[in-house]
Amino acid sequence: MTQQDTAPVPELPKESKQPVECFLTQPKETKEEARKTRKWKKKKISDILAKSEPKPATPGDLQQLIKDHYKGSRSVIELEELNLPDSCFLKANDLTHSLSSYLKEICPKWVKLRKTHSEKKSVLMLVICSSAVRALELIRSLTAFRGDAKVMKLFAKHIKVQEQIKLLEKRVIHLGVGTPGRIKELVKQDGLNLNPLRFLVFDWNWRDQKLRRMMDIPEIRKEVFELLDMGVFNLCKSESLKLGLF
Repeated sequence: MTQQDTAPVPELPKESKQPVECFLTQPKETKEEARKTRKWKKKKISDILAKSEPKPATPGDLQQLIKDHYKGSRSVIELEELNLPDSCFLKANDLTHSLSSYLKEICPKWVKLRKTHSEKKSVLMLVICSSAVRALELIRSLTAFRGDAKVMKLFAKHIKVQEQIKLLEKRVIHLGVGTPGRIKELVKQDGLNLNPLRFLVFDWNWRDQKLRRMMDIPEIRKEVFELLDMGVFNLCKSESLKLGLF
């Protein structure tokens, strides 16, 4: 048989390759990684406050905090009794004042008032703030208001409570600037009598490095209410004491 007579051999069809599916598996997230993710996603109060416009404090802010603080431990009738009369609130700082200009506005007769004050172990005006450092800043900013008035630092940093009690017993002090914890301790130890007090000013609007106001800090807020329970509520109701929100 010649080559021409040979029948051609048909080519076998090539097998078509089927695509293979690939699945990528995600590594399981560990508990530590999950915790970090949640922590990262959680918004901090400082982040929220940084993006919000500052709003001046109002008497309603303090009234609401009083209700929130005591609602779990007081009856409805007792809560109503803690409602402070509108007449005990002075005009609040609208964020345009320095401390001196604000105090001049709420207490225009300060010079006359301090000249009549002669009682030891007491002050006419208290300015309450969140820390010793802030208290020193406020005292420096009082120059234009204080005149010849005697001002006393009422905080715990580097100053023993007994030293402060002796100073209050020895001198007539017109104005005290300090933290609620130390002021509360002085009242508790009979070193400071609140009855002659005429003005109680909260350094309410100022914010620290974490953008917290004094009443945003739980331990400060707790000490403020403990101080208010030491006769301040009654003085406000009798209208002998006025409250200011700086």
